[in-house]
Amino acid sequence: MAREQQEYDDIPGTFVFDAERSRKGYGINMFCMSLLKKENREAFKANEAEYLKKFHMTPEQEDAVLKRDYNRMLELGGNIYFTAKLGATDGHSFQHLAAVMTGSTQQEYASMMLGGGRNVEGNRSRTGRKTPVAAMFIDDKPKKARPAAKKAKPVAKKAAKRAAKKAAKKVSKKAPKKAAKKSVKKSAAKSKSAKKRK
Repeated sequence: MAREQQEYDDIPGTFVFDAERSRKGYGINMFCMSLLKKENREAFKANEAEYLKKFHMTPEQEDAVLKRDYNRMLELGGNIYFTAKLGATDGHSFQHLAAVMTGSTQQEYASMMLGGGRNVEGNRSRTGRKTPVAAMFIDDKPKKARPAAKKAKPVAKKAAKRAAKKAAKKVSKKAPKKAAKKSVKKSAAKSKSAKKRK
Protein backbone atom coordinates (compact mmCIF):
# COMPACT_ATOMS: atom_id res chain seq x y z
CA MET A 1 0.00 0.00 0.00
CA ALA A 2 1.36 3.42 -0.97
CA ARG A 3 2.09 5.94 1.74
CA GLU A 4 -0.61 8.58 2.16
CA GLN A 5 0.96 11.99 1.49
CA GLN A 6 1.03 14.41 4.41
CA GLU A 7 1.57 18.16 4.34
CA TYR A 8 4.80 17.77 6.33
CA ASP A 9 6.24 15.51 3.62
CA ASP A 10 7.13 18.82 1.95
CA ILE A 11 9.79 19.51 4.62
CA PRO A 12 13.18 19.17 2.90
CA GLY A 13 16.20 17.24 4.12
CA THR A 14 14.44 14.69 6.30
CA PHE A 15 11.52 12.31 6.67
CA VAL A 16 9.13 12.97 9.53
CA PHE A 17 8.84 9.92 11.79
CA ASP A 18 5.06 9.59 12.10
CA ALA A 19 2.77 6.71 13.09
CA GLU A 20 2.76 5.26 9.58
CA ARG A 21 6.56 5.25 9.38
CA SER A 22 6.75 3.83 12.88
CA ARG A 23 4.65 0.81 11.86
CA LYS A 24 6.51 0.42 8.58
CA GLY A 25 9.93 0.69 10.22
CA TYR A 26 9.35 -1.62 13.17
CA GLY A 27 11.81 -4.23 11.84
CA ILE A 28 14.60 -1.70 11.18
CA ASN A 29 14.17 -0.10 14.59
CA MET A 30 14.09 -3.41 16.49
CA PHE A 31 17.20 -4.53 14.59
CA CYS A 32 18.97 -1.31 15.60
CA MET A 33 17.90 -1.73 19.23
CA SER A 34 19.27 -5.27 19.24
CA LEU A 35 22.72 -3.76 18.65
CA LEU A 36 22.76 -2.54 22.24
CA LYS A 37 23.94 -6.04 23.23
CA LYS A 38 27.54 -7.00 22.51
CA GLU A 39 26.67 -10.56 21.44
CA ASN A 40 24.18 -9.20 18.89
CA ARG A 41 26.73 -6.75 17.47
CA GLU A 42 29.18 -9.63 17.08
CA ALA A 43 26.55 -11.86 15.39
CA PHE A 44 25.61 -9.02 13.02
CA LYS A 45 29.24 -8.33 12.10
CA ALA A 46 29.86 -12.04 11.50
CA ASN A 47 27.06 -12.32 8.89
CA GLU A 48 25.05 -9.14 8.34
CA ALA A 49 22.56 -10.45 5.76
CA GLU A 50 21.78 -13.57 7.80
CA TYR A 51 21.35 -11.59 11.05
CA LEU A 52 18.83 -9.22 9.41
CA LYS A 53 16.48 -12.11 8.57
CA LYS A 54 15.37 -12.24 12.23
CA PHE A 55 13.67 -8.87 11.92
CA HIS A 56 11.23 -9.42 9.01
CA MET A 57 12.27 -6.37 7.03
CA THR A 58 11.34 -5.67 3.44
CA PRO A 59 14.06 -6.26 0.82
CA GLU A 60 14.35 -2.45 0.44
CA GLN A 61 14.93 -2.04 4.18
CA GLU A 62 17.55 -4.81 4.27
CA ASP A 63 19.29 -3.26 1.27
CA ALA A 64 19.36 0.18 2.95
CA VAL A 65 20.88 -1.32 6.12
CA LEU A 66 23.52 -3.32 4.23
CA LYS A 67 24.47 -0.26 2.13
CA ARG A 68 24.37 2.00 5.25
CA ASP A 69 22.03 4.33 3.37
CA TYR A 70 20.78 6.23 6.42
CA ASN A 71 18.48 8.60 4.51
CA ARG A 72 16.78 5.64 2.85
CA MET A 73 16.42 3.91 6.24
CA LEU A 74 14.59 7.01 7.55
CA GLU A 75 12.37 7.08 4.49
CA LEU A 76 11.51 3.41 5.06
CA GLY A 77 10.53 3.96 8.71
CA GLY A 78 13.80 4.04 10.60
CA ASN A 79 14.08 6.46 13.50
CA ILE A 80 17.30 8.50 13.59
CA TYR A 81 17.87 7.69 17.28
CA PHE A 82 17.64 3.97 16.52
CA THR A 83 19.63 3.98 13.27
CA ALA A 84 22.44 5.88 15.03
CA LYS A 85 23.09 2.62 16.93
CA LEU A 86 24.07 1.01 13.62
CA GLY A 87 26.51 3.86 13.03
CA ALA A 88 27.96 3.37 16.51
CA THR A 89 28.33 -0.36 15.80
CA ASP A 90 30.44 0.62 12.78
CA GLY A 91 32.50 2.93 15.03
CA HIS A 92 31.09 6.22 13.71
CA SER A 93 30.09 9.31 15.65
CA PHE A 94 26.73 11.00 15.20
CA GLN A 95 28.56 13.90 13.54
CA HIS A 96 29.94 11.45 10.96
CA LEU A 97 26.43 10.11 10.25
CA ALA A 98 24.95 13.61 9.94
CA ALA A 99 27.72 14.62 7.53
CA VAL A 100 27.09 11.52 5.39
CA MET A 101 23.33 12.18 5.43
CA THR A 102 23.77 15.82 4.36
CA GLY A 103 26.39 15.07 1.70
CA SER A 104 29.14 17.03 3.43
CA THR A 105 32.41 16.33 5.23
CA GLN A 106 32.43 16.18 9.02
CA GLN A 107 34.26 19.50 9.15
CA GLU A 108 31.78 21.17 6.78
CA TYR A 109 28.88 19.84 8.83
CA ALA A 110 30.42 20.96 12.14
CA SER A 111 31.17 24.43 10.74
CA MET A 112 27.62 24.74 9.40
CA MET A 113 26.12 23.82 12.79
CA LEU A 114 28.48 26.09 14.73
CA GLY A 115 27.55 28.88 12.32
CA GLY A 116 23.87 28.64 13.29
CA GLY A 117 22.71 25.72 11.17
CA ARG A 118 21.41 25.47 7.64
CA ASN A 119 20.10 28.66 6.05
CA VAL A 120 16.30 28.53 5.95
CA GLU A 121 16.14 30.28 2.58
CA GLY A 122 15.71 27.59 -0.04
CA ASN A 123 15.19 24.96 2.66
CA ARG A 124 11.59 25.65 3.62
CA SER A 125 10.01 23.13 1.28
CA ARG A 126 10.80 20.56 -1.40
CA THR A 127 8.20 21.98 -3.79
CA GLY A 128 8.93 25.66 -3.19
CA ARG A 129 5.33 26.42 -2.25
CA LYS A 130 6.26 27.19 1.36
CA THR A 131 8.41 30.23 0.70
CA PRO A 132 7.78 33.14 3.11
CA VAL A 133 5.11 34.70 0.83
CA ALA A 134 3.68 31.45 -0.55
CA ALA A 135 3.40 30.00 2.98
CA MET A 136 0.46 32.33 3.58
CA PHE A 137 -1.45 30.76 0.69
CA ILE A 138 -2.24 27.08 0.37
CA ASP A 139 -4.54 26.02 -2.46
CA ASP A 140 -4.96 29.75 -3.28
CA LYS A 141 -6.80 30.31 0.01
CA PRO A 142 -5.30 32.85 2.40
CA LYS A 143 -4.55 31.44 5.83
CA LYS A 144 -6.09 33.13 8.83
CA ALA A 145 -3.56 34.97 10.93
CA ARG A 146 -3.08 33.43 14.34
CA PRO A 147 -4.29 35.56 17.26
CA ALA A 148 -1.54 37.11 19.32
CA ALA A 149 -0.64 34.98 22.31
CA LYS A 150 -1.48 36.32 25.74
CA LYS A 151 1.51 37.57 27.65
CA ALA A 152 2.73 34.86 29.96
CA LYS A 153 3.19 35.73 33.60
CA PRO A 154 6.80 35.60 34.66
CA VAL A 155 7.74 32.12 35.81
CA ALA A 156 9.19 33.37 39.09
CA LYS A 157 5.85 34.94 40.12
CA LYS A 158 3.95 31.75 39.36
CA ALA A 159 6.46 29.66 41.32
CA ALA A 160 6.29 32.06 44.30
CA LYS A 161 2.48 31.87 44.33
CA ARG A 162 2.56 28.06 44.24
CA ALA A 163 5.10 27.96 47.08
CA ALA A 164 3.01 30.36 49.19
CA LYS A 165 -0.16 28.25 48.67
CA LYS A 166 1.73 25.08 49.59
CA ALA A 167 3.13 26.67 52.75
CA ALA A 168 -0.33 27.94 53.72
CA LYS A 169 -1.79 24.44 53.35
CA LYS A 170 0.95 22.97 55.56
CA VAL A 171 0.32 25.59 58.24
CA SER A 172 -3.46 25.03 58.14
CA LYS A 173 -2.94 21.26 58.43
CA LYS A 174 -0.53 21.63 61.36
CA ALA A 175 -2.62 24.23 63.23
CA PRO A 176 -5.36 21.84 64.45
CA LYS A 177 -2.72 19.30 65.54
CA LYS A 178 -0.81 21.94 67.52
CA ALA A 179 -3.99 23.20 69.13
CA ALA A 180 -4.96 19.65 70.08
CA LYS A 181 -1.53 19.02 71.60
CA LYS A 182 -1.74 22.25 73.62
CA SER A 183 -5.18 21.40 74.98
CA VAL A 184 -3.97 17.89 75.96
CA LYS A 185 -0.97 19.43 77.74
CA LYS A 186 -3.22 21.99 79.51
CA SER A 187 -5.67 19.35 80.70
CA ALA A 188 -2.79 17.16 81.89
CA ALA A 189 -1.33 20.11 83.78
CA LYS A 190 -4.73 20.91 85.34
CA SER A 191 -5.22 17.33 86.51
CA LYS A 192 -1.72 17.32 88.08
CA SER A 193 -2.42 20.57 89.96
CA ALA A 194 -5.80 19.21 91.11
CA LYS A 195 -4.14 16.07 92.51
CA LYS A 196 -1.55 18.20 94.35
CA ARG A 197 -4.31 20.27 96.03
CA LYS A 198 -5.98 17.16 97.40
